[in-house]
Amino acid sequence: MRRIIQGGIVLFFDKWNDIFRIVVMALIIYPALIFILRISGKRTLSKMNMFDLVVTVALGSTVATILLSSAVSLWEGITALFLLVFLQYAVAWLQVRSNKFTAIVKGEPQLLFFNGTYLESALKAERVKADEVRQAVRTSGSDSMEDIEAVVLETDGSISVMKKSDQKREKTAIDNVNGMDNFK
Repeated sequence: MRRIIQGGIVLFFDKWNDIFRIVVMALIIYPALIFILRISGKRTLSKMNMFDLVVTVALGSTVATILLSSAVSLWEGITALFLLVFLQYAVAWLQVRSNKFTAIVKGEPQLLFFNGTYLESALKAERVKADEVRQAVRTSGSDSMEDIEAVVLETDGSISVMKKSDQKREKTAIDNVNGMDNFK
């Protein structure tokens, strides 16, 4: 079947070989991707911080390029996948061993709300609206801001909500959060 061009838009395809190539590449790349991800560990697909998210997106983009672009050979694509996973592994390995490296790659959690007070400067710096904080509180199952001790923007972009507790503790989950210094 020949390509039909109407108004500059390709409606069909050039040749069956292109479709056959995509099918064969998918049947090879899919098991290769699963193998690579299994040997790399769970961290590769986690979204623990920005770098993990970037690697996950890059893996998906690489697989799409391998499948759809005849300019990329199978072995070039598999090499790219291995390289992305290796780099992610290397960064995670360095993060576990070096606080200085972690500070470069990973941000710090940011306190957005604490004991009835929105931290306006933190909201502006992180480009988060008070409405989004309230939405996170509702999503957590709370119906009142008075029940909330703290709301934190995590390093992976998620928002954590901590309810008030009757018990006083020496160490809490928000001790290391950026912005808590003002409340100690």
